[in-house]
Amino acid sequence: MGIKFSVLASGSTGNAMVVQSNETQLLIDAGLSGKKIESLMQERGTSCADLEGILVTHEHSDHIKGLGALSRKYKLPIYANQKTWDALNKTVGKIEDQYRKVIQTQSQIDFGSLKVDSYSVSHDAAEPVGYCFSEDEQKLSLVTDIGYMSQNVKDKVVDSDVIIIESNHDIEMLRMGRYPWNIKRRILGDLGHLSNEAAGEALCEIITMKTKRVYLAHLSRDHNLMDLARLTVENVLNGNEISLREHKITLKDTYFDRATEWDDLSIS
Repeated sequence: MGIKFSVLASGSTGNAMVVQSNETQLLIDAGLSGKKIESLMQERGTSCADLEGILVTHEHSDHIKGLGALSRKYKLPIYANQKTWDALNKTVGKIEDQYRKVIQTQSQIDFGSLKVDSYSVSHDAAEPVGYCFSEDEQKLSLVTDIGYMSQNVKDKVVDSDVIIIESNHDIEMLRMGRYPWNIKRRILGDLGHLSNEAAGEALCEIITMKTKRVYLAHLSRDHNLMDLARLTVENVLNGNEISLREHKITLKDTYFDRATEWDDLSIS
């Protein structure tokens, strides 16, 4: 089977993704209520009872809302680095020691044949990370909640079959929006979120002939539009002489209110 995944939800109201391989099923972040995640998993024909654990990118509420409840109900290990655990201790409730798994950033964890690499990202959290999932020749990369694309991130995610990348906001919509300036400055800064333009520029450096699909994720409901995000990213790629059609790459959406269909990396 290889790697399959579904983005259960993506956006400022909640983030969660399920990844399957031949031997393993993992949840990445749990930023919705436990009941909502259970429902979305059922819609995808699977169950939280089949999870081997939950990987956490960082401690912001839109990534951990249902974390404690799911861990306690299904006796699921939670994987996070120490600084993230220090922050989680204040919000997720009691987690028994046997389910508290401390991982090192910039390290690899093996879940059977599925290898999970964490890498450091720039965001205003304790020690935020992204994840790459690989099995045999397949590779899936998750690149969200990131202020800018460092060389370390580019090196980690290059040569992915599928890339899930943040395309959070249109810069002009954000500047003209209702948020106070200090929040706008945070979003636009190096510890904030990638704009549509920045996502396109990053993709110019990490897309290879191996890349099949790109998902635009963590879109702002106030300062972005799906069509605008896709158009902007594609225009940036075209301006750098990268044609999605010629590279046979499909640009796909994620949603704040519903899950994506299963994506099987073995399918072109």
